Amino acid sequence: MIGTGQDSGAAMTSGRGVDILVAGGGTAGWMAAAALARFAPPGSRLQLVESEAIGTVGVGEATIPQIHLFNGALGLDEAEFLRETKGSFKLGISFDGWLHEGHSYMHAFGDVGQGVGLLPFQHYWLRARKLGLAKPLVRYSLNELAARTMRMQRGRPHPAAREMPYAYHFDAGLYAAYLRRYAEARGVVRHEGQIAHVERQGETGDIAALVLDDGRRLAADFFIDCTGFRALLVGQALGTPFDDWSNWLPCDRAMAVPCEGGGDFTPFTRAIAREAGWQWRIPLQHRIGNGLVYSSAHLSDDEAASVLLANLDGKATADPRPIRFTTGKRRRHWAQNCLALGLAAGFMEPLESTSIHLVQSAISRLLAILPGGRGDPALADYFNAQADFEWARIRDFLVLHYWANQRHGQPFWDQVRNMDLPDTLAAKLDLWRAAGFIHREHEELFTPVGWFQVLAGQGVAAHGYNPVADALGEADLARLLHETETSLVDQARAMPRHLDFLRDYIGQSQGVPA
Repeated sequence: MIGTGQDSGAAMTSGRGVDILVAGGGTAGWMAAAALARFAPPGSRLQLVESEAIGTVGVGEATIPQIHLFNGALGLDEAEFLRETKGSFKLGISFDGWLHEGHSYMHAFGDVGQGVGLLPFQHYWLRARKLGLAKPLVRYSLNELAARTMRMQRGRPHPAAREMPYAYHFDAGLYAAYLRRYAEARGVVRHEGQIAHVERQGETGDIAALVLDDGRRLAADFFIDCTGFRALLVGQALGTPFDDWSNWLPCDRAMAVPCEGGGDFTPFTRAIAREAGWQWRIPLQHRIGNGLVYSSAHLSDDEAASVLLANLDGKATADPRPIRFTTGKRRRHWAQNCLALGLAAGFMEPLESTSIHLVQSAISRLLAILPGGRGDPALADYFNAQADFEWARIRDFLVLHYWANQRHGQPFWDQVRNMDLPDTLAAKLDLWRAAGFIHREHEELFTPVGWFQVLAGQGVAAHGYNPVADALGEADLARLLHETETSLVDQARAMPRHLDFLRDYIGQSQGVPA
């Protein structure tokens, strides 16, 4: 089973193969098809329909470490995967200018600092800062120290070394093509064509078949909607409502453009605050992926294109491509005998690189309760409750980045700084302010360490810390911080450069930046 950190059980089937049709390709569609090809029981009929005439959004090129679970479950070779997708390594995300111009912090993967006993590091850091002993968090994060010096390693060079989790940057279109080859080699049947009509059963309202523009009728027991923002099945045919979150996340446009390589070949994503939104920078082997996420109420499309083109590392290799969206989600991802994945399920802007993860976690959840036929309402209710929780907690994390800014005098940033927060986020902030406490509810995606980095990086003050931290003497506290810093700095210095490591690991230099 594909792990995501969520509970998973054995697939519930009726003792025969499953009959599933995936509507739409792209990253979401071929991830679903590949996973089903790997895990569906013998005798299953697996189909996918897509049209080469319909493009995909295809800008999600950064991931989080959970992608290892998906690729590993499929048995993909990592070096081959990086070669096929023109990928590079990612140790975290640098947030530049989010607090104010000239300020930068990183949400890095992996541990920050070292706790003592049962008490996590943030309490010792908060106490040390009060005493004037604490340095910026970068000094206690191996991932950030390595990322800022353009270094990379896999695994631990020796048992005492710190673990360094990582993710990837890759070309999403190449990843979909790679998974297509994987899925078709394992029996998934692809149909080329556009969906003209969704045929429903009169008695149950379930989807019976998809009728293509040439008249072909593709029937199945269960359908997966990967038709992007159009949501042809779950939205248009089944009429599932959409919950709009733009009151919290008001950016509703993106402008995307690739450019030639240039500047540093960073093992991290950059999220750079701009006057009415933010810009992403994602380095791949063959190009840099760039985009501007912005609010159309504060910036026109022409202005957005101008801002984006003026802030590239190299020459643009295509015209800027506009993308319109509304942040939010379908009220039910699983409706009738249909499951929505990817953009058909909803849109979470790419600020923390969660788009591919949300596809992955939904696939894992589906496999854990795989219906043998058209499904059961109890399975759908369980799935939707889990999805609601996951999406809402990711939403809260994204909202925090916007709300906790000090970019005064810029209308967009003034608006998001003064917005009313979701109750769940407000409660988490209350705990942090009161005593530096961060509660991870159930198995929400972002860990307390991740929340800690963003809260500290965005300047959200904690008024206290757990008094258990006072049990460590001041000299011992200073020693703990110094020894942690010294050890991590030495480990980072011993690593090869990201570029050299990537070339050696994938066994090629052609196509990799000079």
